[in-house]
Amino acid sequence: MRLPGRVIGLLKEYMHDLVEQAKQEEMAHAAFGFTAQPYRSDHAISDLLAILDDRIESEGVQVGLAVEFLHQMWTLCNQADSHIAEIVWLRKNLEGGTGTKAEIRLHTYEALIAYLEALPEDESPAEGAPN
Repeated sequence: MRLPGRVIGLLKEYMHDLVEQAKQEEMAHAAFGFTAQPYRSDHAISDLLAILDDRIESEGVQVGLAVEFLHQMWTLCNQADSHIAEIVWLRKNLEGGTGTKAEIRLHTYEALIAYLEALPEDESPAEGAPN
């Protein structure tokens, strides 16, 4: 089932926040000479689900997110995981990316939004996974 536009908009805001957070972390690590740890698309998905859990608890009612939304997103992300990982790998390698946390998050979230927007409107998440 396709998510409503307002929910996609909220997800985009949360995703943007996570990408910006990663950029700030990278700058702080570079300033102190720390080496970045490897980061993958499944890490980015886990980070998104964690912020969703937090935001649903703190502001879910105000923004219209039901408690069940976290489970729905977990299911959709689980279905999309291999598809997203492939897209992120291709984009990173074809575009000559560096694989930074911010870059991986950006590519992951772009792929996830495309996946969510491609879902049919009338099927359940389990049935409606695009190929």
